[in-house]
Amino acid sequence: MVAYTDFSPHPDFSIETLGPSYIESPLVAYRDQQGRAVPFVQDTDRILVSHHLAEVRRTIEHHGTLPSMELAGPRRHIFFEPSITTIGVLTCGGLCPGLNNVIRSIVMAATHHYKISRIYGFQYGFSGLVDDDLRMRLTPDIVSEIHLRGGSILASSRGQQDPGRMVDQLENLGINILFVIGGDGSMRGALSLIAEIKRRGLKISIVGIPKTIDNDLRYIDLSFGYTSAYSKAVEAIECAHREAQGAANGIGLVKLMGRHSGFITCAATLAAGCVNYSLIPEVPFKLEGERGLLQTLKKRLLTRNHAVIVVAEGAGQELVEGADGVHTGDTDASGNRKLLDIGTHLANQIKDYFKSEKTEINLKYIDPSYIIRSIPACPADAIFCSNLGLNAVHAAMSGKTSLLIGQWQNRLVHIPIYQAIAERNCVDTTGALWLSVLESTGQPLAFQ
Repeated sequence: MVAYTDFSPHPDFSIETLGPSYIESPLVAYRDQQGRAVPFVQDTDRILVSHHLAEVRRTIEHHGTLPSMELAGPRRHIFFEPSITTIGVLTCGGLCPGLNNVIRSIVMAATHHYKISRIYGFQYGFSGLVDDDLRMRLTPDIVSEIHLRGGSILASSRGQQDPGRMVDQLENLGINILFVIGGDGSMRGALSLIAEIKRRGLKISIVGIPKTIDNDLRYIDLSFGYTSAYSKAVEAIECAHREAQGAANGIGLVKLMGRHSGFITCAATLAAGCVNYSLIPEVPFKLEGERGLLQTLKKRLLTRNHAVIVVAEGAGQELVEGADGVHTGDTDASGNRKLLDIGTHLANQIKDYFKSEKTEINLKYIDPSYIIRSIPACPADAIFCSNLGLNAVHAAMSGKTSLLIGQWQNRLVHIPIYQAIAERNCVDTTGALWLSVLESTGQPLAFQ
């Protein structure tokens, strides 16, 4: 987790709106059996960005005010008239557990709470906004059971499209609200849409639901799919452990997701409890030398006869770059640098090392990444996704825009998109999470 005092200038968490909200929410009519009404949230209902006393004191001393975030939730007055409101939904980037849950929640909340009847799903990410054939109507009947399966009913894709053409489509269809479900690249695409919408003076709300399986967006405690991902990863690690124990000098090697941040690897390591070496992008490591990974692994096999290694996909890239003539400067359609395969490289280096040592090993390499990405959300994630979708609808109907719904300090809040994607969350290598990993694995502080 990041501390807001790390950033300069003083962060601004004000939320953009399309204009005053004068329409009474349909939820005003709701009463339970005891006659209690919906507890509407006001824009003045906010939480502090940090609740640590020392940080609060430092911030007051340097800035005089404390940054705070607007709480998510239903507003008593809304901006859009439900009977003439049209909604669009799209999913971008790689697959992630919970995508269908979020789509379902948006449709159900819009239909049942706000009586909105025109909801479009745009297929294959932003591509659906420039191709008339990539569009479908979404209704409660269509989405009623999609949360039971993985993937996205809308499918997904990476890459941007021309903002002008996309806004043309929004105008032609009369879209008032567009929900963008995706990671930092998708949110950058959303910002380009917002800029074009502003240029034209249109009243279209863009609301993001952050989807990053790596859990690496700033000012977000938890992103959907993360819990499901590391839970499923534990199964692969346990299989690797059984394989390692089942052979002389057995080594189980598992590669997990994590381009720049090792949160999934750390969480799965702690949950599994059988990992001996956990390798993440935030901690460089060496293979060779007396204190390198290979000799440390050899000592482990001499004493325990087996070992389990978990490596994040973005770890050790400097070791693969240049090895055997392998280089890359390529990027994917989202602008992310294409990663070199640390898993295969590490497996080969381990085999070559022990062959040179004339020591027979039995190495099993497991890469469950695409299995993990395509699974249905676990129950905890399913509930979380439902709440994210619901509160995204509340925010959009009240005329808010250029924000995403995120969890901070265990509360759902409105976060300006640009603040969430300005920097990436990484594992604090002096913090409690990484220290817990070192304690669980017993690995050295560094392989140098």
